[in-house]
Amino acid sequence: MKSILTKRVLIWLVIVLIPLLFRAQTAAEIIKKADEKYRGKTSYSEMTIDIIRPKWSKQMKIKGWSKGTDYSVSIVTSPAKEKGTVFLMRDKEVWNYMPTIDRTIKFPPSMMLQNWMGTDLTNDDLVKQSSILEDYLHKITGEEIKEGYTCWVIELVPKEEAPVVWGKVVIWVDKSEYMMLQTDYYDEDDYLVNQMIGSEVKEFSGKKLPSKLRVIPVEDAGQETILSYDKLEFNIKIPDQYFTTNYIKRIR
Repeated sequence: MKSILTKRVLIWLVIVLIPLLFRAQTAAEIIKKADEKYRGKTSYSEMTIDIIRPKWSKQMKIKGWSKGTDYSVSIVTSPAKEKGTVFLMRDKEVWNYMPTIDRTIKFPPSMMLQNWMGTDLTNDDLVKQSSILEDYLHKITGEEIKEGYTCWVIELVPKEEAPVVWGKVVIWVDKSEYMMLQTDYYDEDDYLVNQMIGSEVKEFSGKKLPSKLRVIPVEDAGQETILSYDKLEFNIKIPDQYFTTNYIKRIR
């Protein structure tokens, strides 16, 4: 009798539990893991930004701190003309401190679609980074190799009445490290508008991530923005006061 019961228990384990262990991840779960890996609970970064145009180029250096998806602050450390300029994002609002006039302003909605610091990113892009989880439906559409890594190709389509500007987003997430190695942004007519391409994978705080991101506006030949991480640390202690308008002038 005991032998029969044991066999029945084993059969139950095989039928019920094992399939749960090997359940395929959903597209939304993959995007969530990739997004969480890039953020951590908190982060500190030092970044070089190269703005490239057909007839000129410009380089900036920036330090930044973030907490979750709703709080981040960054300060320009060079060139001298913009040094000390601070951007604070909290609860979907953006504040800008300009040391040349010693003034802090809040960005109105009309400024959110303007380019951030002359780059190919908009203020809205920075504020709505977390919307890939909240405002889109996710679907795995295939597999491709990027930077030598086998990636899921995941299509994001906006939910009905979602407050987003893109008609579709396609993200390549590698299967081993959950790195976002490429993101393509399409307009409502399904035309490719912007690409963000990751490369030069390095290890930061025990995480493998692309250290270089190229933001390319597809229709503007010879134009791009290159973001290079010189330093990236995760899950460090950051005082809450860093993310307040009262402290914005004191960020260093």
